[in-house]
Amino acid sequence: MGATIIFCADPLNPRRPDVHFAPEARAARELGLTVALLDHDALLAGDPATAVARVPRGTGPAWYRGWMIPGDHYGTLAQALDARGCTLLTDPDRYRAAHELPGWYGTFEELTPRTVWLPVDTGRPPDAATLAALTAPLGGGPGIVKDFVKSRKHEWDEACYVPDLADTARLAAVTACFVERQGDFLAGGVVIRAFEQFTDTGEARVWWLDAEPVLVTAHPDTPQLRPRPALDRVQPLVAALGCRFVSTDLALRADGQWRVIEVGDGQVSDLPRDADPGALTGKLASVR
Repeated sequence: MGATIIFCADPLNPRRPDVHFAPEARAARELGLTVALLDHDALLAGDPATAVARVPRGTGPAWYRGWMIPGDHYGTLAQALDARGCTLLTDPDRYRAAHELPGWYGTFEELTPRTVWLPVDTGRPPDAATLAALTAPLGGGPGIVKDFVKSRKHEWDEACYVPDLADTARLAAVTACFVERQGDFLAGGVVIRAFEQFTDTGEARVWWLDAEPVLVTAHPDTPQLRPRPALDRVQPLVAALGCRFVSTDLALRADGQWRVIEVGDGQVSDLPRDADPGALTGKLASVR
């Protein structure tokens, strides 16, 4: 028997998995795995005991598959599960290392756009002078604004893309818009990344388990595009990161180089809807 998998519960029917993760939960049960449910809303509301109340005591090692969890809340989740005899196979430190850009950037620096960041509080964007000093190492040219976890690329011109980082007034305006619209969901602080030009082949999401690529899917935002990236330079870096279950989003730069766009903890990375849920669940089931 492999590890238990903890899925987010349906907010309207807490005895069932959230509809988004229901196919994976079915696949887990078909593989003979134990499926447990987490109240994600209770966890984010600061009530971890209620959040894990449906996880059976003495469950042992477990993976989580569900909605994103801020790093500090993941730590309280791990503590609450430990109290019930359940241990997450990804510990809080390793979760943050893969989930938040400052945790993985140093490892992947050679294969990812140049990046700087600054911790900021919710609702308090840095001023133009602070941003000018922060982005000086990047030089001019276009850039992207995001936080430690996500961007607002669906609001490209208002809250994501800066045509020239040397235009600090524009940079400050885009950053302020991003921080305002993220609101309480701002993760960690502000990240500025140099913009790189990629081909129109789309992004590939590569799923790694113990540094082995176990599945390659489309990116959930572009499920119709399925590039097949070269992984020979990426695999040693995934191994160096030291996280058991990781996803990497890769895109082909205009000069023919595969680049790492994002790294994520595999537990909270989205599986494209047309992907076989059993393909990923089966790999997780194999872990003892």
